[in-house]
Amino acid sequence: MTTSIVEELVLRTAERHGVPGPVAQEMLIGSRPCLHLVPFRNLTLAQREEARPAARTGGLPALPDGVDWPDGREPLVLTVDCAALPHEVLDIELPPEGSLLFFTEIEYEPESSVVLHVPADARTTERTATYELGGEPGQATVYEPGVLYPVKGLTVAPDWRGAPATSAFRDGGPDRDDVLDRFEDAVREAAAGGASHGVSVQLGGFSRPWQSAPDEGDLVLLAQIHGQSIDLDVYTQTLIVGTREDIVGRRYGGLEFEQQV
Repeated sequence: MTTSIVEELVLRTAERHGVPGPVAQEMLIGSRPCLHLVPFRNLTLAQREEARPAARTGGLPALPDGVDWPDGREPLVLTVDCAALPHEVLDIELPPEGSLLFFTEIEYEPESSVVLHVPADARTTERTATYELGGEPGQATVYEPGVLYPVKGLTVAPDWRGAPATSAFRDGGPDRDDVLDRFEDAVREAAAGGASHGVSVQLGGFSRPWQSAPDEGDLVLLAQIHGQSIDLDVYTQTLIVGTREDIVGRRYGGLEFEQQV
């Protein structure tokens, strides 16, 4: 979505919800684009007609020659086909081609987590989940594969309601926070074209943490992974953040992983 389209969407939604234009403008100033990765069933009928898969949950990793499953044997939870993502949407720079593989524990606090970029022209082989450690056999957790589709979205800065016009609006009545809640939810829904993305994978944008937000200061969100998007019985949230410089430079060893429950 272009800036003009986003502005029109926010202003139109504000009018429907009785939110003044200056408040809508303050939301816009604090907004950031994102991509939601959702299963086919969460798309609208119109979106399904042009849907193109861009990611996969679970499964086994396909890795280049000489690259093995990361030492911690954390599960592969997400594989993103970078070339299949909509271009020029995010305000962080992901590789234009190849795949991003996310290895992390979602059921327990991860001890080690890894993001790998596999170039599109690399010769790869699917790795097995079995391994040997100290002479003893072991097996990494493998989640059921699931196909995900990209949906453009919009996220809002957590402190946008502290802006002057919005603060004044909130002080004007006892129900104004509820009005802003409905307005913000409606903007998110409209930006996603009506697709359901409450429990999904999110790339870029602001995080929506259950506890404190890890994307503060110089850290920005690379990905937010709901456990239920990988396994319906896992009620966790994994937030992966790093500096813009590390993300654009593909220095994924500098990323920070935080699990919230």
